[in-house]
Amino acid sequence: MHISLTPELEAQVKSKVQSGHYNNASEVIREALRFMITNEDLVNMMKIEAMQKKLAVGEEQAKSGNFTDSTIPDIIKEAKLESDA
Repeated sequence: MHISLTPELEAQVKSKVQSGHYNNASEVIREALRFMITNEDLVNMMKIEAMQKKLAVGEEQAKSGNFTDSTIPDIIKEAKLESDA
């Protein structure tokens, strides 16, 4: 299996190996995947809570007559980008 990483992620992996906590990059990736699997429900719940907060803000803006020209696809795309950050 070949995995491509951004330069930033590659630097993070190298840093973890250089710290001495891991023997190689594979150990870092395995640990990261284990963490992701273990905490997947928590991460999903955090994303849902973030979206609920944004919806509440939007609801208040709509009630006060403060609208935007954004389309639904634009809003969904923006929410996905923010949740991935």
